[in-house]
This record gives sequence, structure tokens and C-alpha cells, in this order.
Amino acid sequence: MDAVIKGVVSGLVLAVLVGPVFFTLIQTSIERGFRSGVYVAMGISLSDALCIAVAYMGISLINTPDFRIYLSYIGGAILLAFGIYYLFVKARRPVIYNPEHIEARKPVQLMAKGFVINGFNPMVLFFWIGTIGVATAELGYTTHGRAATFFCSIVATVFTTDVIKAKLSDKLRVLLTARTMKIMNILVGVVMFGFGLKLIIFH
Repeated sequence: MDAVIKGVVSGLVLAVLVGPVFFTLIQTSIERGFRSGVYVAMGISLSDALCIAVAYMGISLINTPDFRIYLSYIGGAILLAFGIYYLFVKARRPVIYNPEHIEARKPVQLMAKGFVINGFNPMVLFFWIGTIGVATAELGYTTHGRAATFFCSIVATVFTTDVIKAKLSDKLRVLLTARTMKIMNILVGVVMFGFGLKLIIFH
């Protein structure tokens, strides 16, 4: 029970952090509806689970300066690409949600979107490396069972809060116009471009 409570608390802390994933989830939910936002949230949670597994099983291998540098370059380049896309493509063609006319997106595409933006952000992997260190050294979760309970609680909490964010964003759609959607796409583009540039320059 202790591992669950601490996992939920850690998940709530992670849920309030604002970054590229946050803006992606909000933008997708407003533009394409609540269900699409949930699929993006599922992709985010899958990438978190994969990062936890990779970090837990190979922390000594991946927690090296060279690995961090390469991952920063790759993740930064991906975020830069997304930022440019939102600034120069999405901002010019904002999508207003309409169930009858909006272009359908397959669940796999939406999940992949959340997975890529979250999974290829090096800061996410570094966060989980740090969390694993705290869980084993400070909290004493040295057995696989307790560690799994702790991390599952974090991921479940983050997914739940992401679903809530998607629902709230979905409700705000009635207040949006083509102009505000354009501004939102520009904002998302600037955030992603900024994070990508930061990863490449300040790795």
C-alpha cells in the first residue's frame, strides 16, 4: 500500500509538469475530440512504461555522458521537426472540430503521436532514471514486486490525469474559433521548437 500511495503522489507531481506532451495532449483534444486525446494519452503512457523498463534493466548502460548527448540530439531534432510543422503547416490550416467533416485519424496514429513526442524527449528518460534511483536508494524498493507496484501506480496516475486534461480541453472547444486555434498551434510549435533547441544546445 505504501508503494501505491507514493506512486500516486509521484504521478500527480509528474502530471502538473508543463512540456511538449502537455501542449500536444491539449491541442489534440481540442482539435479532434476527447477520444482522440485519450488515444494520445495511451501513447504517452506506453512510452513511459517503455522508458521505465529500459531504465530499470539497463540503467548502468544508458546513464552515461555519451548516451545522453546522442539522445539529446535525436530528441531535440524530433521536437524541432514537430515545432516547425506546427508553426508553418498547422498554424496556416487550423482544424476546427466537426464530427461530420474532420479528417479521421486511426487510434494507432494518435497513440504513435503521443508515444513519439514523449518517448523521444530525453528529459523523460532522464526523469525515470532519477526516479528509479530514488525508488531503490531512498524508498528501498529493491524487489521487483514493490518497484513494479510503485511505477505502475505512477503511470496509472499520469494516464488518469491526462484523460481528465483531455476531457476538460474537449469542453473548452465551444469557446474556440479559427483564430484561437491558429494561436494555439503557434504556441505548441514555439514550445516544441524551444524544447528541441534547448536539448541540442544545452545537452
